[in-house]
Amino acid sequence: MFIGEAPGYHEDQQGKPFVGKAGELLTKMIGAMQFRREEVYIANICKCRPPDNRDPEQEEAYTCLPYLQRQIELVKPEVIVLLGRIALQYLLGINGITRHRGTWQEYQGVAVMPTFHPAALLHSDSRSKKADVWGDLQQVMQRLGKDPQETMRQHREQ
Repeated sequence: MFIGEAPGYHEDQQGKPFVGKAGELLTKMIGAMQFRREEVYIANICKCRPPDNRDPEQEEAYTCLPYLQRQIELVKPEVIVLLGRIALQYLLGINGITRHRGTWQEYQGVAVMPTFHPAALLHSDSRSKKADVWGDLQQVMQRLGKDPQETMRQHREQ
């Protein structure tokens, strides 16, 4: 299960999570993890787009959390990947995505891996940030029984 912050413009228009440029990158990330997008569940902390695409306010996030908690109960994910600081802040009550990304956390008995939001990768020229996310996703893959080296072999063959 992947959890982001809130719908953006394209998500709001289509009624689906992660369909803009960040969504395209997330789909590639999921593929690199040896999954298809249809095999994972994607959700957001907030269910409605905040005005002017601003960060969700505390009241908005807390209003939507029971819905997200119910989604988690129904989906029963083996692992949750939190995408960005807003998801980390509101689901786990932790601040500091840079400090906490790449370290396993737990939410109601489910393993949680915080990492950077795909939009942060699109707005950054930092190769190290992209390498950090790949490292985080490899940890998730290993926990789910996938071999990250297989992705590397497939990438070399293309």
